[in-house]
Amino acid sequence: MIEVHLYGKLRRFAEQTDSRSASIVRIPSVEGDTLLKLIHRIGIPQKDLGANLFVNGRYAALECAVADGDRVGLFPDDMQLLYKWYFNPKGCET
Repeated sequence: MIEVHLYGKLRRFAEQTDSRSASIVRIPSVEGDTLLKLIHRIGIPQKDLGANLFVNGRYAALECAVADGDRVGLFPDDMQLLYKWYFNPKGCET
C-alpha cells in the first residue's frame, strides 16, 4: 500500500477532507508505478497539481518510482514551495 497525503484543494480526493485532519489516500502499489501513474489512478487532474511532490520526505519529480510502503505528499498548484529552485528532485533513477 502507498500512503498519499493530500494538501490544500487536493484534499477533495480523500475520504477525510477536513483541514484539521490528515487527508490520506491509501492505494495499492502496482509494479512500475511512478508518481504520475499514481496521480492518474487517484483521479487528480495534472493541472491541479503543483511542483511540490514528495516521496518519503524527499522532493521528487513526476517520473519518480514509487513502491509498496512509500509515503507520498502532494501539494496543489496554489501552494508552491518558496525557493524551490534550490531543491533538485530526489529519489528518482532519472
